[in-house]
Amino acid sequence: MSTRLRTTDASRLSSPFIMALFVNFVWINASEVFRYFAFVMPMMREAFSVVPDVAPMNVPVFLIWGVWDTILVIAATLLPWMAMRVFGASFARAVLYGTGVWFAVFVILWLGLYNMNLATLPVLFTALPLAWLEMVVASVVVWWFAGSNPEMSG
Repeated sequence: MSTRLRTTDASRLSSPFIMALFVNFVWINASEVFRYFAFVMPMMREAFSVVPDVAPMNVPVFLIWGVWDTILVIAATLLPWMAMRVFGASFARAVLYGTGVWFAVFVILWLGLYNMNLATLPVLFTALPLAWLEMVVASVVVWWFAGSNPEMSG
């Protein structure tokens, strides 16, 4: 019985969902760091230069960023996974599901920031397409791993 439990536990750790979660953890964290340091932080510092310590980099910011990335990885993996289980999995649907996550997370975030004068149009026109690419790739990763799950053909 203990051998069976170990085999079952090991197979759960290598399940397609866990693998997609792991790959998306690496992808989304790399993408978020790149987008922020290459584009968003310099653009925000330029646009809001009169604001003291705008777009700071310190321990509290990194801790909050860690929470944000964790929530984002879970949402960007779990929501497309569930949609693929219900509606089927294909490349086109993966793009659609990734776009849905993008709307639910990034479009709302950036429109809210813009509405409060905390972001500029150039930042939106840079951050939003890059975030869309990030979410679509994350959803395609889910689709890739979902292909090994017979319940998700479509």
